[in-house]
Amino acid sequence: MRLSTRKLLDRSFSALGIFAILLMALALAFILIPIFSRGVGAFVFRGTIEYRKMDFALFGRGDEDALAAENALAEQARQPVYEKLAAFRAQQYETMNRGIEAVERMGRHESSLGLRIRRAARQLRGMDDLERQIELLRRLEEVAKQENIAEMAEDLGVVSAVIAEVESYASAYGAVAGMLRELLGPLPGDPERILPRERFGQTRWDRAQVKLDQLLRERTWDYSNQDGMGVAVYSPRKDRYRDTPFYDMFLYVEENAEAMLRPRLTWYGRFLTDISHDAHIFGGIGPEALGTFYLTFGAMLFAVPLGIIAAIYFTEYSRPGRLSSLLRTCVSTLAGVPSIVFGLFGLAFFIYTIRVSPSKSVLAGSLTLGLLILPTVIRAAEEAILAVPQAYKEAAMSLGAGRWRTVITVILPAALPGILTGVVISMGRAAGETAPIIFTAAVSVGLGLRPWEIFTNPTPALSWNIYNLATEHEAVDEIRHVQFGMVTVLVGIVLLLNFAAILLRARVSKKLRG
Repeated sequence: MRLSTRKLLDRSFSALGIFAILLMALALAFILIPIFSRGVGAFVFRGTIEYRKMDFALFGRGDEDALAAENALAEQARQPVYEKLAAFRAQQYETMNRGIEAVERMGRHESSLGLRIRRAARQLRGMDDLERQIELLRRLEEVAKQENIAEMAEDLGVVSAVIAEVESYASAYGAVAGMLRELLGPLPGDPERILPRERFGQTRWDRAQVKLDQLLRERTWDYSNQDGMGVAVYSPRKDRYRDTPFYDMFLYVEENAEAMLRPRLTWYGRFLTDISHDAHIFGGIGPEALGTFYLTFGAMLFAVPLGIIAAIYFTEYSRPGRLSSLLRTCVSTLAGVPSIVFGLFGLAFFIYTIRVSPSKSVLAGSLTLGLLILPTVIRAAEEAILAVPQAYKEAAMSLGAGRWRTVITVILPAALPGILTGVVISMGRAAGETAPIIFTAAVSVGLGLRPWEIFTNPTPALSWNIYNLATEHEAVDEIRHVQFGMVTVLVGIVLLLNFAAILLRARVSKKLRG
């Protein structure tokens, strides 16, 4: 081959290599930047007064006096909303009174039906529950229609109109009050709530803006185009209530939302350590992060010693033959087995056969993950040992060192950078695996385990909970920040482990060079 042709090929391959590296870097940035940009929202966001109330109630953090003073200002800003709600409710009762008066006029008829209606009118006057009043009015309407008494026809028409109007009022009040509860928390007169999500309004300003939009704008569907799908049409909700107190309330909420919720920039570093409340609606990912650490560390305790010993056997003690070839084939096969198969094997062998734990446990999950990464550790250690110059071994043995002493004191220290790199990369894989722990160790919700509990108890873990929250959570849109926060933490752990491998390899290599 001519020299010029060789140089051209060398430059071409170098350019292709640089292009491939740049392409991988761009792809990585394209994937990671959106994840990190949204994951940061789990740590830094505009927290509302509801967030600070939740933080104090559930975690005991914050100044009680300052919180009470701020809450008083928020309640003062919310008071007009409560007054408009009460005024709208009063209109319902005024309409119901018209219906009751019509019933009382119907009861003046001298008949058995009139007697029954008079009794019902007294019951209606004694009721405070609007829904029960509507139900009783509807029954009276059905009975009066069946009797078909001409003198009652006019008042019966009033009752029918009242039922329709009050039901319309009740539906509107229920819908608007429900959206206000989601935004601001319990309304005056509401019974005490148990679930945290019902005790507090929107704790994050970004989610509060979504709820505000749902409150202020009504979505309908336009199906006029028969050749296409329906088109969402948004219109101001206040237009439906122009002649009611709700109209002014919507205008007020639109102008004073910040005064009612008082958002301010919040740093939530305890997202990494707090436990979750109400299925991750509130709180952090402490148990998941701790469970991931337990599973990863346990897998390494199992895989690293076995992997290094196996690598030493393959490189220093095994002789070419059927047994050696069979063992190498088994290792290569294990490296290509799907991770879900390891999970099923861990369930069948570690839990049902040898019973390392009564059911799911961190121990069973760690052993399963250890088997998963064992081929990687073996290959990395084997390649690192084979990369040690043969002269090191010959020099040690020429000084009288035996084979085992040579391996321990000369070969392994020289191969340590490569072994550590493989170990740390395996840790990253163990931390990110989901399928092996589904059947052996992971649960969706739980508290952080103490070290002595890992032998018998399952644990939440980042990888499994990311999948679970993104696909099966009942309020998936409410906790997007938790999902992306978990992904950010998990990807950050893997990147840190790989970065640590690079630094560790460089440091050990430098020490070995003297």
